[in-house]
Amino acid sequence: MSDPENREHPTPEEPEVTESAVDGNGGNEPVVDAEVADTAADAAAAADTAEQAPEESPEDKLTALLAERTDDLQRVSAEYANYRKRAAQDRQTTIDHTTSSVVLKFLPVFDDLDLAEQHGDLNEGPLKAFAGKLTGILGQLKVTPFGAVGDEFNPEIHEAVQDLSSGDEKRIGVVLRKGYMIDDRLLRTAMVIIDDVEETQSESADEPAPEATSADESENNES
Repeated sequence: MSDPENREHPTPEEPEVTESAVDGNGGNEPVVDAEVADTAADAAAAADTAEQAPEESPEDKLTALLAERTDDLQRVSAEYANYRKRAAQDRQTTIDHTTSSVVLKFLPVFDDLDLAEQHGDLNEGPLKAFAGKLTGILGQLKVTPFGAVGDEFNPEIHEAVQDLSSGDEKRIGVVLRKGYMIDDRLLRTAMVIIDDVEETQSESADEPAPEATSADESENNES
């Protein structure tokens, strides 16, 4: 009976065991060993480099920290100096703008005083003292008038309402309204009439000399 049983249930054949299966890595074991060797070599080289590099002393650390803090201090000092400079410029700009605005409002008063002076109303009396005080205030504020007969015409500071000249050289023949400067900035242009140089000079020569004041007459009488 044993034979028929064996024939009905045949014993399965055992698979062949190859050298690759016995090795378990398909013949790649030498590659893994090479990678491990390279990693170990790199680690050893890094360790040698770390051992060769000198350790930073406390003095070197302190010197580096001091240099870093010095750079920070210099940067902060430069920023503060720039801030102070900008603040001073802004403050001066505000002062100049305010001064110009106030003086502009008083210019019509100075125009009236100029007319009064042309009519001889400032020769004596309280109005003369008042005009002198205002002129002194203008000087303190660095405000200067400009525009006189015979001056060369400058379109940047002179406003011509009429041009009576016939040549290329233009001069101021009549001043209708004085101009004013504050420091080196233009506050108001002068309103003028342009004329020729020769006519301007002849008009200046034909103008009568100013009358002697009472003080001059008293001096002449005493002499």
